[in-house]
Amino acid sequence: MDDLPCEIDPRQRPGRGASRNQTGRFERHAWVGTHDGWEIEEDLPVLRTEVREEQARSLITYNRSPDLPFDRSINPYRGCEHGCIYCFARPSHAYLGLSPGLDFETRLVARPNAAAVLRRELRAPRYQVAPLAIGTNTDPYQPLERDRGLMRACLGVLADCNHPVAIVTKGTLVERDIDILAPMAAKGLARVGLSVTSLDATLSRKMEPRAPAPKRRFATIRRLTEAGIPVRLMVSPVVPALTDPELEAILEAGAEAGADAASWIMLRLPREVSPLWQAWLAEHYPDRAARDMARLREMHGGKDYDARWGHRMRGEGAYAEIIAARFRRQARALGLDRKVSPLCCDLFARPGQAGDQLSLF
Repeated sequence: MDDLPCEIDPRQRPGRGASRNQTGRFERHAWVGTHDGWEIEEDLPVLRTEVREEQARSLITYNRSPDLPFDRSINPYRGCEHGCIYCFARPSHAYLGLSPGLDFETRLVARPNAAAVLRRELRAPRYQVAPLAIGTNTDPYQPLERDRGLMRACLGVLADCNHPVAIVTKGTLVERDIDILAPMAAKGLARVGLSVTSLDATLSRKMEPRAPAPKRRFATIRRLTEAGIPVRLMVSPVVPALTDPELEAILEAGAEAGADAASWIMLRLPREVSPLWQAWLAEHYPDRAARDMARLREMHGGKDYDARWGHRMRGEGAYAEIIAARFRRQARALGLDRKVSPLCCDLFARPGQAGDQLSLF
């Protein structure tokens, strides 16, 4: 772990995942907390969530990763107030000149023109339709969405032009948009992936401090499936020495809630995530820290993380193979190993705008 003086007093960070605010990898000067020199006992200010706005120039991001089942995605927000300590997206905050630590969960960016830019990009003559993923970096249904409604506005654009969408979230706010998602799902245009890491509410609150409780997420799966919206249960991430014993029980609870498929991903610690994770372990589960990191390093050739394609999501070696075998066995027993139908791309019609000539037919 790094030893920069970037620890934040626990009294300043209630309900936050990270314990530190280490400097991003692109910054020339390290973040250092300093005393003001006055020998006066003062209450420390609690870190509050700050939101700034960014006018997006483009929205759809394309990728060619063989590890991912999609080639395009959008993100209405940067940063995520859920504060999941293990989030692999934390390093992306360094591109903004902010810390992947507490800044990632307290200094957020909203993109108010997201829906307008999405509409413009879908109208482009060269645009070729394919399923669009949302929530693959930061959660579109984090608490900020309740007030901003950017995700709902983007969904409205996709619904208007019959564009297929796959959503990944921990947020139960997705229930608010059943009125949009259910008609899309009836046309084969929408699917939701809901992530559950643990059934233990205490562990979840420490690890994912502002995400809905596990029990509440299963209730969301039930509401979505009852509305005809297909849901994949995502056991993500599997955390060695902490959540791995729960794998079968999580799958069983997901099947009972109505999920029709399941997937899993091993804990990943890219770049700044590794020191953040190790600091979190030392604070909350010091008795399991050594075992957790030992299993991770076994899977990555002695390193905290290996970013090679085909390797980074699952790792290698005996432990990774055991987790994979356990998942396959339980998923097969519960009927969660079925191949889901691909989302429909045949109904897409480029979105119109004021001034377009109306069709005569």
